[in-house]
Amino acid sequence: MKTMLFIAAALLACGTAQAADGAKLYAEKTCVACHGKDGKKPLMADYPKIAGQNAKYAERQMLDIKSGARANGNSAAMKGVMHLVSDAEIKAIAEYVASMK
Repeated sequence: MKTMLFIAAALLACGTAQAADGAKLYAEKTCVACHGKDGKKPLMADYPKIAGQNAKYAERQMLDIKSGARANGNSAAMKGVMHLVSDAEIKAIAEYVASMK
């Protein structure tokens, strides 16, 4: 029982740390420039509002843009930045975006 509680606490702490890292990465990797500080006020009217987006969906979109699997819409604007973002950083950003309200 103690082991299960320890594991649960460690996972919770990891998730909190990852969310904090996601917030930092969101600013550092220039996501804020196009999607806005709160993810609700994009630079251009046709850029998506991303606050509260499903984490798995956001992660998949970023990975697809990075790999070139997604090349439609405004993905070209992100393609130039995505080479600077590791897959682990993409996951952290996606989880942060999902937590935005």
